[in-house]
Amino acid sequence: MIHLIQRGLMFGNLIHVESPALIERYNRALKHLTQKQTELTDFHIDISGYSPEIGDELDDHLYLNHAGVNRQFILLTTDQKRAPLLNAKFSTSRDILKEFVIKNEPQLFALTAKDAVAGELVNSVYSVDSPVRLFDIRKVVLEADTTSGTVADAEALARDVDRFMQDEDAWFDDVLIADMISKATRTGDVTRNPIALDLMEFEQSNFWTAHFGGLYVMQGMDHPAVISSGDKSALGKLPIKYVFDMKDRNQIAKFLEYNDLAEPIVKARGIDAAAILRQKMDFIIVDTAQESGMDLSGASRRDMRALARRHASDLPEEFHGLAALLRWAEEGGKWPRLTSDHPAYFYTLRSADHKDRDLVNMLLAQLSPKDVRQLFICHKELFYQQYATWHETKKSYVADFLDREYQVDKAGARDALFGHDADMDDVAPKAVQKGPWSVNVDKIAAVGPWGAVRGK
Repeated sequence: MIHLIQRGLMFGNLIHVESPALIERYNRALKHLTQKQTELTDFHIDISGYSPEIGDELDDHLYLNHAGVNRQFILLTTDQKRAPLLNAKFSTSRDILKEFVIKNEPQLFALTAKDAVAGELVNSVYSVDSPVRLFDIRKVVLEADTTSGTVADAEALARDVDRFMQDEDAWFDDVLIADMISKATRTGDVTRNPIALDLMEFEQSNFWTAHFGGLYVMQGMDHPAVISSGDKSALGKLPIKYVFDMKDRNQIAKFLEYNDLAEPIVKARGIDAAAILRQKMDFIIVDTAQESGMDLSGASRRDMRALARRHASDLPEEFHGLAALLRWAEEGGKWPRLTSDHPAYFYTLRSADHKDRDLVNMLLAQLSPKDVRQLFICHKELFYQQYATWHETKKSYVADFLDREYQVDKAGARDALFGHDADMDDVAPKAVQKGPWSVNVDKIAAVGPWGAVRGK
């Protein structure tokens, strides 16, 4: 992983903690949450306050995420909103924490000036010892306060102030007045500077979880389903009708189609579809050529064409399918018929514009793993797993490419690949509208959306 770490592609954007004051605050919060403390004099933390160095020290990388549910967090600074979430067990966790920080930034900025803010992403499930338990997770409630209870004290003081102002006898209540003074010394004047956090609730109907080998739980769809990274038979009976695994390509394609979750990249407005196709093909060439031991760092498109010619007989169907689509897009060649059975099929899709866009792009990245750029952007956990298995040739090329082409403008790259403008149905070539992504709705109606009918 050294290539990735050196380029900031792994453990990048973590917050460096080295100030004795911040370390002391972190330890207070850590003891408050876990009864543990660190002896380290500097370390790095992610958006949740998790530190890989402290994980090594404690020999427990789930020290803020016991059993992988109800993740706890420690905020030392609002700058953590820009940090990644390491060892994510649920795809929604980082977005929840980021939204919480952004929505409460002025209050959190004031609170973290004197203390750490500690909290938890709470749901009704405390362990997921079987896949069935995942279906009990319907919402996540975020709870937070400083280690000294400033927010709770401020809420109590505000209630006392209301009572004092409304109760005629409150002027003579020495106990109430003393209690208000005591709380005010800790919170300040809450009438002028209210201390209140918007502790939000979030729906958890559609999400990815790392549990049980990786599951996409899609309960909130018109046609719900679960998609497993491993063998679906190992999950047992689940309280949902349709359960697929990665071998069920036709059913997954229908699932995406029936729920309007994906669109072909050649149909999308505002992107250079041909350039995206060419880059996907380059990644496939690198994957094929990696065993040659060639140094591919900084390889040009001319180098890639030479590699393609040299390894033409070894290139997989993914490459040839994308090449046919590229010929159609650039030269008006014959329309390629790529059904969901074709290995290139999911390489030609991206998520449509909806609230679960990131989740769908994550699924598509797993279904098209040779597109290493999409895999890195949309499914980092799987990217790191696969990276560890690659030949040094591919590792070096991919790290160099991501550093050169992605790191310099992350937001621009993501927008170019996955951003959305108005739909192009009114101007799309007729062949696209009835092309390889369409599913025969009449046949589906006859057998249900996930039936055995295969694309013709």
